[in-house]
Amino acid sequence: MYLMYVDESGDSGLINSPTNYFVLSAIVFHELRWRNVLESLVAFRSYLRDSKGLKIREEIHSAHFINNPGDLVRIKRNDRLDILKKCIDWLNQQPDVSTFSVVVDKRNKQTDIFDLAWNALINRFENTIRYKNFPGPQNSDDKGIILSDNTEGNKLRTLIRKMRHYNSVPNRNDIFPGGYRNMNLISIIEDPVFRDSQYSLIHQMNDVVAYCARQLYEPNAYMKKKGGVNFYKRLNNVALKVASKQNDIGIVLL
Repeated sequence: MYLMYVDESGDSGLINSPTNYFVLSAIVFHELRWRNVLESLVAFRSYLRDSKGLKIREEIHSAHFINNPGDLVRIKRNDRLDILKKCIDWLNQQPDVSTFSVVVDKRNKQTDIFDLAWNALINRFENTIRYKNFPGPQNSDDKGIILSDNTEGNKLRTLIRKMRHYNSVPNRNDIFPGGYRNMNLISIIEDPVFRDSQYSLIHQMNDVVAYCARQLYEPNAYMKKKGGVNFYKRLNNVALKVASKQNDIGIVLL
């Protein structure tokens, strides 16, 4: 079984939206690696506690972490930035872990941005399981499950249930020019599991990945000034390169 943890950055709205981009980022690993990842992450958070003063129970929420830290203002801003970089570097060192992102430029689009992004993300997860392209341990007939934050949970649940019966995917032009085919989901099981990132250390790492992905396209002034716009590119070891032919860092651009 593959576990796909998902978080977002930006918003999916088209009217009066403060962002031009909507990002979904995934962290994926096999169930057989779950305990290894968790133990490594707890050790990493203990290191951040001892070196930066960030308590394990304190949530990393990247957008607020940099510009509106609340009680975390006690940690110097440059140290908070360094924490984000260290989170990226911790993830990049994890064996048998994959990351990829879907980035939607909302400008000049009239479609449902939420459905567009999630459809692309789910199909990449489905196909990578089908073709056994994830690194690490495998079972003969692996399935996958999605663990997401609870933003628009009912909408996501409805989308996945629909895709199990009808999932229209464009044909590859080099094989079947034009048209669509129905590629209903067979590898992703159950409804998505919704988590509160406050209680999920892995989702907090997910939040950092999604935030850094959006900084590539819509950076804030501080991240641009301090070089944080390039943090995502540090994920080279774990980037799921088969997710996108557009680049080598596993970003699907829509």
